[in-house]
Amino acid sequence: MRGEFHKIRRLPPYVFEQVHRRKAELRGQGADIIDLSMGNPDMPAPAHVVQKLAETAAKPNVHGYSASRGIPGLRRALTDYYKRRFDVVLDKDREVIVTLGSKEGFANLAQAITAPGDIILAPDPSYPLHHFGFIMAGASIRAVPAPTPEAYLRGIEHAIRYSVPPPTAMVLCYPSNPTADVCDIEFYRDAVKLAKKHDLWILSDLAYNEIYFEEPTPSILQVPGAKDIAVETTTMSKTYSMAGWRIGFAAGNERLIGALARVKSYLDYGAFTPIQVAACAALDGPQDCVDEFRQIYRSRRDALVESFGRSGWDVPSPKASMFAWAALPEQCAGMSSLDFALKLMNEAHVAVTPGSGFGEQGDGYVRIALVENEQRIRQAARNIKRFLASMAEDSDTTLRRTGS
Repeated sequence: MRGEFHKIRRLPPYVFEQVHRRKAELRGQGADIIDLSMGNPDMPAPAHVVQKLAETAAKPNVHGYSASRGIPGLRRALTDYYKRRFDVVLDKDREVIVTLGSKEGFANLAQAITAPGDIILAPDPSYPLHHFGFIMAGASIRAVPAPTPEAYLRGIEHAIRYSVPPPTAMVLCYPSNPTADVCDIEFYRDAVKLAKKHDLWILSDLAYNEIYFEEPTPSILQVPGAKDIAVETTTMSKTYSMAGWRIGFAAGNERLIGALARVKSYLDYGAFTPIQVAACAALDGPQDCVDEFRQIYRSRRDALVESFGRSGWDVPSPKASMFAWAALPEQCAGMSSLDFALKLMNEAHVAVTPGSGFGEQGDGYVRIALVENEQRIRQAARNIKRFLASMAEDSDTTLRRTGS
């Protein structure tokens, strides 16, 4: 037999899978694992959206192939959302497309615009698809450290000067997965100016735009001229707690949307029509559910920051997203993020995501998802307090033994 397939060789072992595998093993042994690892919303989708899905699915004429670009009503609903939320005008036929979640949209966009040998600039740490979607398409990634949005843009300028051949695109993601960083409209203005100066496409991931706890988050498409070079992906998954429904969007530059549409036309027939109709009900209907979800995440964030802090682990309070991004506790500072995550799960029965899964700059950190209720979060904090006390005792014992 021949060796490993070419594209598979370019993909490292999925760090998250090691955590998921161990979580399943422990649960199989009867352990109660408090799962703060995967960004999988635990609230049900809004009742009126579920009702619309059921009503539409009961119709006999909706079970055939749908439209790869998305049904017109849903594309119109998204343009209405952009006008209402961002005061951005979009053409539903040329500047919007429905995707099977933002992850599929981003991956197929990478396939559509990437040639072998292209250089793509992407933040580190960042959601893995922001790197590996392009790697699977044959590109090379120039990972740019992104401790803050402003530092990322400065790093982009440096990377452009030292990249051969010149890069073709840069990735943005704010609110950030995993760091929960946010940016303002001035950042987007600077990003558009930089991209136009160096002839770069901008691919902006806006998956968490409605989970904010201070000022509403902006869209890059609010910047005049951004549609000349930018496309934005977003999703129903987090905003409406519809992760398993697999409905997302891409919006912006007509050429990029057209390229994505052409690739998708070969790969899918669009999402199940009743799901698309229900997604219209979500976007066009009452938005109280979005406010309610946002408040739930805010309360969980506050409970996590307060209770973990009392346990001995200081977690910075995120301004947006359904995640917190935290350096390893002082007692564990010498460990890798993967080793820490596995030890925390084994001994404290709390699952978090190793920061190394998001890039080299993520090691030494973990991502904590706000996907358990406040009672479970406080239970996790109590478990962690005992775990950290045990780690401190082990360290003291080692010091006494070595005479240090």
